[in-house]
Amino acid sequence: MTLRRFALVAGGGTGGHVIPAVAVARALNAKLGPEAVELVGSRRGLDSQLARDKGLPVTLLPGRGFSRRASARAVVQNLAALSELFVAGVLAVVVVVRRRPAVVVAMGGYACVPAAIAAVVLGVPLVLVNVDAVPGAANRLVGKFARVAAVAFEGTALPRAVVTGAPVREEVLAGARPDAPACRSARQELGIPPDRHVVAAVGGSLGARRLNEAVLGLATIWEKRSDLAIYHVVGTRDASWAMQLKPEMSSEALWYRQVAYEERMELFYQAADVVVCRAGANTVAELTVVGVPAVVVPLPGAPGDHQAANAAVLERAGAAVVVEDSACTPEQLVIELDRLLVAPELMDTMRRAAAQLGRPDALSAVVAVVEAQARPEGIGIFRKALSNRARKRQTGRAK
Repeated sequence: MTLRRFALVAGGGTGGHVIPAVAVARALNAKLGPEAVELVGSRRGLDSQLARDKGLPVTLLPGRGFSRRASARAVVQNLAALSELFVAGVLAVVVVVRRRPAVVVAMGGYACVPAAIAAVVLGVPLVLVNVDAVPGAANRLVGKFARVAAVAFEGTALPRAVVTGAPVREEVLAGARPDAPACRSARQELGIPPDRHVVAAVGGSLGARRLNEAVLGLATIWEKRSDLAIYHVVGTRDASWAMQLKPEMSSEALWYRQVAYEERMELFYQAADVVVCRAGANTVAELTVVGVPAVVVPLPGAPGDHQAANAAVLERAGAAVVVEDSACTPEQLVIELDRLLVAPELMDTMRRAAAQLGRPDALSAVVAVVEAQARPEGIGIFRKALSNRARKRQTGRAK
């Protein structure tokens, strides 16, 4: 059956794109009614799992990112990516024709490009949401055709940019600026001892090999520290090898726990005294909304070096310490973390600096931009279609 949607929210491939896409979709559904939004994502990522866990319909398209390396293998990969992009573009046109949305929202990355192209071809209003300080190639392309680019940072080089902040999921927003009782409760939920300094480490939904190796080494160096705890989210890609290297700790020394993936990130942030992480836009936005000091290790070679730019925003504000990937060793983490953990005044200053950067209103601001750019008759037509579907279901039950 063909179902009309108010909006298609397109993007995915990694948690950094899927998570804000899910947040925007849920916020639109909450405002406009159930079935208002459908996600259009990638078959290669976590899109299906994360969307369906939140009760959202999702259409998955083929696709992969383009390699920037100069090698024969990269040429083959890019030819495959180009062919998948063509197929995904055709399928996206079919989806847009069937769903007849009032607006298409592109959340960034290669997975949003087919739906954005379909929107342009079919004359559907297009809104780009760019959450990094520096837009990648896909966002620069989509931004040329978008009516508005909702951006996280001032000075983002996109046409028709409006600064909204980066949308953060509602669960994390609810845990913003935790007080001491909230911190204790979060530690209890995660099984962390309440009376220790807590270092929470995460490298993204898939994992970050360099960061994970450094944190594992950190645990070995700190193995006799009975005043510390490490909560380590290693990522789904790194889970198998990281588990083999997991240190054995006694209850009288360092407390260490390793998990592959953490769904309750609001508790992760609330429980932490300091976070060790990459500088993906989603992570940076959540750190600042909650107000958590961080040691940030930008991913080298990220498109447009956007993680370095994201990290620089935190560093300039005094909310984080930046460690280059090449310098991210267990010994360097010990130096940086020991310096912070023995200085409660410095940690408080960093918390305040992070919180001042946070945009807790970003999600509602993005939703307002989307609604403003949608076809004027879009909401009314969608709600009429929704009402018709409800009547048909009631008629079917009556029979």
